[in-house]
Amino acid sequence: MSLDDRSLLPGLQTYQEREAALLAPYAMRSIDSTGRKHPEPEHPYRGPFQRDRDRILHCSAYRRLSGKMQVFTGEMGDYPRTRLTHTQEVASIARTIARALQLNEDLVEALALFHDIGHPPFGHAGEDALDECLKDEGGFSHNQHALTIAEEIDVRYHGFPGLNLTREVLDGQGVRADKQNPDLHPLLEVQLVDAADSVTYDAHDTDDAVKLGLLSLDELAEVPLIRETLQRVNERFEGLSPRVLRQTLVHELIDYQVSDVLRHCGRYLADAKLSSARQARRAQFFIGPSSEVAAQKTELERFLYDRVYRHPEIIRIREQAQSRLRRMFAGYLRQPELLTKRYLTRSESVGLPRSVGEYIAGMTDRFCNEQYERYFS
Repeated sequence: MSLDDRSLLPGLQTYQEREAALLAPYAMRSIDSTGRKHPEPEHPYRGPFQRDRDRILHCSAYRRLSGKMQVFTGEMGDYPRTRLTHTQEVASIARTIARALQLNEDLVEALALFHDIGHPPFGHAGEDALDECLKDEGGFSHNQHALTIAEEIDVRYHGFPGLNLTREVLDGQGVRADKQNPDLHPLLEVQLVDAADSVTYDAHDTDDAVKLGLLSLDELAEVPLIRETLQRVNERFEGLSPRVLRQTLVHELIDYQVSDVLRHCGRYLADAKLSSARQARRAQFFIGPSSEVAAQKTELERFLYDRVYRHPEIIRIREQAQSRLRRMFAGYLRQPELLTKRYLTRSESVGLPRSVGEYIAGMTDRFCNEQYERYFS
């Protein structure tokens, strides 16, 4: 059966019909997509952003996120979030907000699953080390590297390099790679994923830090946002065990932030009467928390930076990882024959330093340690 023959698919609701029924006027519609760099025929019941989501899910770089630390390394146990579980949590929260605001849930999910796909091993410590190694080559950014993966490196389809994602997904990631550019006007769906990312890491970094014993709930209660959240939990429940109290705190912290975003943004969108996604992009408004909650989140993030991200044990792991990556980078430059054939070939077009940086960036934490011990220790 030809997928292009709708007569053979009775009762089929097209994605255009579904979006017309469900999306607000300010949402990005699939029919308005500017397409892909390499044109492809449309699918009768899978919209372009659905196809982007699936391509991201099935690519190698996405699967490797399961082996890359978020903040806390695997040496500290198997409870802390990985890049993959963080990404899944962001996608879940982003879909919830998108559905409530009648934005394009398929586009939001694709953007969320894609947003951290360029992260190297060992989190931001690894990114900082590669940025230092490549300082004479333009530096390294995980946001920019995600675009390189999608457009050049992760080849999985016949007829074109990369994943051939829609311009909307690529442009959305481009905004993340160039956040300081005031001339960029991202879609509401792009803004939403940034907001969901912030909600997610504020909650799960708090959870992981307490679970690992780096902080106590009493210490966290120094922060107004956590103190007020704990008060609400204790008013509703009595006699919770420490484990259940921590879990309930995290649930309440997420719900509080998401509800605030919906109240704040829903009120504006209802009053603004935006007639199109294009008009929404030009509005002087961004999807995010209210000013009051934004200030509370800033306090929490400052506290987490001082007491968790700069914890002596985290610093030790960070410095060890960065030292290894720097030695590996120098070692591969001396011995490029250790690169895989793909990256050795790629070095001919992008240069050896950039190719080495990309090869290391694609490694999981475990594989990176194995390569280090095998060749450079």
